[in-house]
Amino acid sequence: MYSLWRPRVLGAWRVPVTGPVILAVNHTHALDGPMLMGTAPRPVHFLIKKEAFVGPLDPFLRGIGQLKVDREVADRAAITRALDVLAGGGVLGIFPEGTRGEGDFAALRAGLAYFAVRSGAPVVPVAVLGSAEHRSRLISAVPPLRGRVDVVFGEPFDAGDGSGRRTRRALDEATTRIQRRLTDHLAGARKLTGR
Repeated sequence: MYSLWRPRVLGAWRVPVTGPVILAVNHTHALDGPMLMGTAPRPVHFLIKKEAFVGPLDPFLRGIGQLKVDREVADRAAITRALDVLAGGGVLGIFPEGTRGEGDFAALRAGLAYFAVRSGAPVVPVAVLGSAEHRSRLISAVPPLRGRVDVVFGEPFDAGDGSGRRTRRALDEATTRIQRRLTDHLAGARKLTGR
């Protein structure tokens, strides 16, 4: 990442040094996941759509610890593997909106709340800014080479309410709390970086 672009990493010290943690990342561009994997202070395991695991990418993604998920069904095997990462004290990366979009955390899926409440792992909001602002003229799928991309880590927080409840209502309430924190972090990151 550092050889192709100019990432500026802010607040990486906020990521807990040990123990399970979930990085909740906005998602506007295909570069966001690799950018976070290349700049995070700890190895990150993402749930990645199964369609990406083709050809030479399959052994590569598996080799760097990425997790295949079937987005068409409730993929219990992928959920178990993600929970195993957290149970082993690892870092799970999640795009809470489920897929690329505006990257504004406006519509969160319940998956992030489920993993956070079930595992008890703190959530660290992450804003990746600049990856979709200007497209390369040569390759429209990536930002211009040597372009600046800001990766801003926020303060960790607990998504649950402390009761240990895992009901549908508890998950809905956790999703609301998470969305508020992620939206606030994104606004602060934009102000900090001028993006």
